[in-house]
Amino acid sequence: MTSPRLAARAVIVEEGRLLLVNAYPDGRSDLWCAPGGGIEAGTDIPSNLKREVHEETGLTIEVGPLVLLNEFHSSASGFHQVDLFFRATILAGSIGEGWRDPAAVVTERRFFSEAELSAIRFKPDSLAKVAFGAGETVHYDALEELVV
Repeated sequence: MTSPRLAARAVIVEEGRLLLVNAYPDGRSDLWCAPGGGIEAGTDIPSNLKREVHEETGLTIEVGPLVLLNEFHSSASGFHQVDLFFRATILAGSIGEGWRDPAAVVTERRFFSEAELSAIRFKPDSLAKVAFGAGETVHYDALEELVV
């Protein structure tokens, strides 16, 4: 059995809209998620999150408080990931033309209103509640099945 993978993600809400990315090259999936990614050993979590968000969106962020702890897994493969979601604010950059993910993983990035989220697929299921809800309590989601 392998250890779970640890990742950090940013909950960025600007003007009532949540920033999401599609991390499926060549349109393989219509699933959206918060920007972020795997934690590299020897680097603190906020620094990892800043790096991942910059790679995936071109934005420079300030990392705020932890708001969601989510686990997902694949029963078929045994993959298990723990995602730490932090509120974040944009310090520099904008969502516009000319940006490319250097790893070629993220193909789209976009802000969605709470109402628009009902028309798309996104994970984790509790993301909208955390993004648009009040309060600073950390929400915990137990094992969600991995979907593509």
